[in-house]
Amino acid sequence: MIKLVNLEKWYPIGPSKYFVLRRINMEVKDGGFITIMGPSGAGKSTLLSILGMLDASWSGEFYFLDEPVHRLNAKRRAELNKKYIGFVFQQYHLLDNLTVAENLDIPLSYRDVRASEREAIVADTLDRFQIVGKKDLYPSQLSGGQQQLVAVARAVIANPKLILADEPTGSLHSSQGKMIMDLLKKLNDEGTTIIQVTHNEAWAAYGQHIIKIVDGWIS
Repeated sequence: MIKLVNLEKWYPIGPSKYFVLRRINMEVKDGGFITIMGPSGAGKSTLLSILGMLDASWSGEFYFLDEPVHRLNAKRRAELNKKYIGFVFQQYHLLDNLTVAENLDIPLSYRDVRASEREAIVADTLDRFQIVGKKDLYPSQLSGGQQQLVAVARAVIANPKLILADEPTGSLHSSQGKMIMDLLKKLNDEGTTIIQVTHNEAWAAYGQHIIKIVDGWIS
């Protein structure tokens, strides 16, 4: 599904470069469950943003479903993101002017699902995540943990081929965290490819393979 060849990202600092990622070579097979670990500032979230096609400022080769992302224009990258990828952001990134239900509806609208079906899917998802009572609230009216649940629900609602999860349980208590990880494992068992960033050793163990990044290098 994913292949990276000598991928690098840097920022210019005067005449020199500050590298965030260095010579990243990795492959993720369709249906894989990969955990990325490493200290803060190691480049984990940056790598996830590149894989999600949210960051286009890098060098090297990136293939997604056999498409050469490094050669695609911004419009095509956005199309791939909307059609195939669900992203759980560390800072949630819910739309403040939309209710919980409306936030959940957005990924479905990208996939040309009929309005009647979308309403049923949103209702089922609200129930699945035990947030039915929050459906008409806005993100500012939710706690951090509740926002995190909505963010995960939004990422999985349209059955994406790839889920990218940046600390998906960071604001949740342990029982909620286990619920989310069990859900990700179930989705993976059903064929969804998952790449997660976590500091939690127990959640990391849900993955089939652990990749460690230190100072921008895969170790």
